[in-house]
Amino acid sequence: MKKNLFSIHDQVAIITGGAGVLGGAIAEGLARAGAKVGILSRTAEKVNKKVADLKSQGLEAMPLVCDVLNENQLEAARQNVMDRWGRIDILFNVAGGNLSGATIGPEQNFFDLSIKDFDAVVALNLKGTVLPTYVFAQQMAEQKRGSIVNISSVTAPRPFTRVVGYSAAKAAIENFTKWMAVEMAQKYGEEIRVNAIAPGVFIGEQNRRLLLDEHNELTARGRTIIDHTPMKRFGEPKELIGAAVWLCSPAAAFVTGIVVPVDGGFTAFGGV
Repeated sequence: MKKNLFSIHDQVAIITGGAGVLGGAIAEGLARAGAKVGILSRTAEKVNKKVADLKSQGLEAMPLVCDVLNENQLEAARQNVMDRWGRIDILFNVAGGNLSGATIGPEQNFFDLSIKDFDAVVALNLKGTVLPTYVFAQQMAEQKRGSIVNISSVTAPRPFTRVVGYSAAKAAIENFTKWMAVEMAQKYGEEIRVNAIAPGVFIGEQNRRLLLDEHNELTARGRTIIDHTPMKRFGEPKELIGAAVWLCSPAAAFVTGIVVPVDGGFTAFGGV
């Protein structure tokens, strides 16, 4: 029997932000595809709940309570994974987010920006991708094998109004993805690949009130986004799973340094 091109059976995956909406969907998708998943989050209650949910479905998972901006905690998490499973095959850098002070309100302008919050958003999204890669990819370099997938955003190539810190950080992640793809392939071989997924607009805890009002109707901003999305809807977290599994599987063996939009056509639409 030929090996399934899309098989990730028995691979070990770490998902930062794996207790969140998007990270949780990716973690469950990888686990259902046969991977052993380490769920990394700084909130013990959330990560333990997610792991318990996966285990109740007969899936293999372990909690990794850790801050993606703390190198010592990341190294301890790496050791925990190595002690239990002995290798690291997949790293999904999903942890990220935004702060109100790094967002320009409707009645504000650039000079109302909180530089402190801007710094924090860039740190969480950019350094929060670079640092886990720095720690976990060391094992991949030793193995000369692995797949790293970062989470970008449609706000990287097409910056949204208001979210200045978030858009800037996600644009930097796309640059870092391409840089790392070259670095790892040239120095550690073709079996270490680095790619990214750029989700379109998905409703989560942080952006819900920007997109939907108290009656669950579209806000003006939500309507603008839907009008520029050919599929005329927001994304569902489970719709990231197909791209996630593909990028980690043998089916993507010659794929590195790319950014895959999962956005309902948003980045393809010129608005006319």
